[in-house]
Amino acid sequence: MSAQHERRLLLGAYLSYGTGHHPAAWRLPGTPADGAQSPAHYMRLAQTAERGRFDFMFLSDTPSVFQDDREGYGARVAVFEPLTLLSALAMHTQHLGLVATASTTYEHPYKLAREFASLDHLSGGRAGWNVVTSSKAIAAHNFGFAAHPDHAERYRRAEEAFKVVTGLWDSWDDDALPRDKASGVFYRPDRCHPIHHEGEFYRVRGPLNISRSPQGYPLLVQAGSSDAGRDLAARTAEVVFTAQPEIAPAVEFRRDLLERAARYQRLNPHIHVMPGLCPFIGKTDEEAQAKLRTLNSLVHPRFAVQMLSDLVGGFDLSGCDLDKPMPPLPPSNGNRSRRELIERISDGGRRTLREVCDKMIIARGHCVFVGSYRSVAEQIAAWFEAGACDGFNIMPPSLPGCLDEFVDGVVPELQRLGLVQREYRPGTLRDKLGLRRPVPRR
Repeated sequence: MSAQHERRLLLGAYLSYGTGHHPAAWRLPGTPADGAQSPAHYMRLAQTAERGRFDFMFLSDTPSVFQDDREGYGARVAVFEPLTLLSALAMHTQHLGLVATASTTYEHPYKLAREFASLDHLSGGRAGWNVVTSSKAIAAHNFGFAAHPDHAERYRRAEEAFKVVTGLWDSWDDDALPRDKASGVFYRPDRCHPIHHEGEFYRVRGPLNISRSPQGYPLLVQAGSSDAGRDLAARTAEVVFTAQPEIAPAVEFRRDLLERAARYQRLNPHIHVMPGLCPFIGKTDEEAQAKLRTLNSLVHPRFAVQMLSDLVGGFDLSGCDLDKPMPPLPPSNGNRSRRELIERISDGGRRTLREVCDKMIIARGHCVFVGSYRSVAEQIAAWFEAGACDGFNIMPPSLPGCLDEFVDGVVPELQRLGLVQREYRPGTLRDKLGLRRPVPRR
């Protein structure tokens, strides 16, 4: 572990869907149904997360409609493009990290490098890139692909794209643009370095047409938990977002990832592992349980099956008997780690399809805690102390209410336990997390 790495609980605010992570949250009276496309709503959420001393705000993304819902029950069909949204929110926050998901399968690395460097400049060094290969097979048809590239190809493309993006971030030295009015020298050509990349998927000359950003590289986040995903994270990631519904597998996942990372020469040896956590909270355990029951009662049964069909790789389960075991599934070219998680939850066919739906519909396989503010804080502390995580990416079931409650109810309990920061460190997002700034490679 790096001497710079401080063992404290990190908090991310996973706010992608505007209305909350429970699929029925948009139906609650206090939730703005158009929240996913309301700038004012997102501004309030970001400022609430900053008030709660969250380390960063996290936006997932897929370059397609999130779910192909043929009956119109799903609310995750119209959302902001994340980098555009975070650029606006940078103007209304001071300390909160701004992490956006972008796909190496469907985005060109030059465009990625330019956009994230721009966000890092706009925010004063608070940008982060969640590197994904895209799990949604339907995205292929939005970009002229005949089919979603297979898993192995997506990860080869990701490796090359990462090399190109970071090379472009290194293409200007920190002192490359003196902008000296007296001499008339705006930039120093000897401090500018085209990358001349030629690979399997890309040919990119460079240099990037924006100067080196405040962090050198934005914070590097990775969200794959498959074997290939873990290897990519071990080489490249500084934060890993993962779905781990139980503590024992979470401990093993983190142990395995840190062991893999130790095999590589890394600027920042430690990886912050942050499972997703969907907390149903209240002043009492009973109040929290009632909130979960209310939300579950608002989910249409057919929609639950459609959602599970999407999560297992786009296979239609609508004709299956809900009270029989989930049928064997053909191979999937989608999200391999989520598919494995669902198969684990089905317990070898011992759980019915209805039971699997009930488990997955709440938070798509992420960890769920239900209880009072103190109870949930203590469960968070137990995971942290057991080595299951370095923090959590908090997935409020509904918004804005559950984020407000978490900040006002759970965060003070975590601060009382000495786990969560009371004030932000100065500097960039890397400075706040105790991470070294990359120096340009030559």
